[in-house]
Amino acid sequence: MTGQDGHGTPQEGSGEREFEDALLEEELRQAAVVLDPVPDALRRLAVDAYALHDLDARIAELTFDSLMDALPVRGVTDVPRMLTFRAGEVTVDVEVTDDGLIGQVLPPRPADIEVLGGPQTATRVTVDTLGRFTSDTPPSGPFALRLRTDAEVIVTEWLRA
Repeated sequence: MTGQDGHGTPQEGSGEREFEDALLEEELRQAAVVLDPVPDALRRLAVDAYALHDLDARIAELTFDSLMDALPVRGVTDVPRMLTFRAGEVTVDVEVTDDGLIGQVLPPRPADIEVLGGPQTATRVTVDTLGRFTSDTPPSGPFALRLRTDAEVIVTEWLRA
């Protein structure tokens, strides 16, 4: 309990001490801005990440990743990465290749998908009547998918391509 002794009574000079601590904290903040500024790219990334924050979105958890869960096939190289995400009854299957993404939303439903990727703008993809979607732009670096239907927003976990 700052500013109080063991019996709950204010100590003398506690307000003065808090004022001195606040001044010291502000001086340290100003020194950090001058001596160790946050790089512009990192600041943009942080702002973009916050802008992508969606309080109403459900998180689709990764339930299968071929890099971790699949058995390797002898002699086969450059296999596409297969991912499965699940949020309640909704499943999103995605194949990540050097040419882009191919996927399907199950059960099929009208939706728009955004391929999110750090400070870059999101790539928009439309889901057809069978729940299928494609993107000609392969993700680079960390990426996630944001699925928007009339009823809900679902965001997948972030993964590195």
